[in-house]
Amino acid sequence: MKIHEYQAKEILRKYGVTVPAGEMATTLDEADAAAKKLFSAGNAAVVVKAQIHAGGRGKGGGVKVVKTLEAAADASKAILGMQLITHQTGPEGQKVQRLLIEEGSAIDRELYLGLVLDRATAKVVFMASKSGGMEIEEVAAKDPEAIFKEYIDPAAGFQPYQARKLAFKLGLLPTQIAEAVKFMTGLYNAFMDTDSTLMEINPFITTKDGKLAALDCKINFDDNAMFRHKDLKELRDLAEEDPLEVEASKFALNYIKLDGSIACMVNGAGLAMATMDIIEYAGGKAANFLDVGGGANQEQIENAFGILLSDPNVKAIFINIFGGILRVDVLATAVVAAAKKLDVKLPIILRLEGTNVEEGRKILADSGLKFEVGTTMKEAADMAVAAAKG
Repeated sequence: MKIHEYQAKEILRKYGVTVPAGEMATTLDEADAAAKKLFSAGNAAVVVKAQIHAGGRGKGGGVKVVKTLEAAADASKAILGMQLITHQTGPEGQKVQRLLIEEGSAIDRELYLGLVLDRATAKVVFMASKSGGMEIEEVAAKDPEAIFKEYIDPAAGFQPYQARKLAFKLGLLPTQIAEAVKFMTGLYNAFMDTDSTLMEINPFITTKDGKLAALDCKINFDDNAMFRHKDLKELRDLAEEDPLEVEASKFALNYIKLDGSIACMVNGAGLAMATMDIIEYAGGKAANFLDVGGGANQEQIENAFGILLSDPNVKAIFINIFGGILRVDVLATAVVAAAKKLDVKLPIILRLEGTNVEEGRKILADSGLKFEVGTTMKEAADMAVAAAKG
């Protein structure tokens, strides 16, 4: 689950992490009032920032530094309601429905801090880099040595000596080390307490007067842990998510919309990824990732069909099932019922293997519907690509 920058900064404040003062606004009147308050407090500059779940907002025109109240009003008017396009939104962009009006900072240096779970070591890794303000993936590709890492023992937690090592590698001044230790410890505590999967401070800045602050913050939470965090669950902004993905989550379906024309319905995440790969290999493109899980029932299959059919780009449906927990005959019965109930007109291609596969194939053959069944994944993928093009 993703949240907005202003929400992430509110969380960091609770853990003693320094962030610039600011207010969220959803209307121009609220934005003007927030800017007036900041200028009245003696700030020489104010920053108007678009709040969407994507990076690269500045390059897309979604961040403006202004020095007068009039300029702040113009910036808010230009950004609020705009269709902001960045490298993470795709060409369609994302509509800006919220602004963060924030005090300007006298930046001396822009650095980077981040926490993420390293699955290879089964540990949280604390990362730091002198290359703040840049995408960390770009830094890693060009100069991997520029990223400093401290792996955290889950039993011991993040230790002060690790924070000091990162601070020294970043080239912080001796007078800034103690504050850096407090800053990084606060980040680690926030990361662990909220069951985060990602926390990025980019840029992490030093100011002209030697202070440290999180100028930007990105936090992602583990969806599976939200039952422990009802307060955090309320921060979810459905307007920032794809409507089909939101609908799928209501039925416990793991669905991610893509930009292809072949809809996929698969049981198991690994098989789902292999299905998308073999569609690409066959010359097509998947329209989605959809894992119905091992215990899918007829209702879930029907709901899955409804979601797949709601995508106007879909030209064919590829069902790839390996029956283990989910028996093939049960799946076939559900597919037939759903196809009849929803009056599916698109080509449906299936590849079925596993428990009761012969019974499942017979159910499809006796259904009176025009299903195409491939004996292998490759054959079924070729059939799906041909159907989508035809």
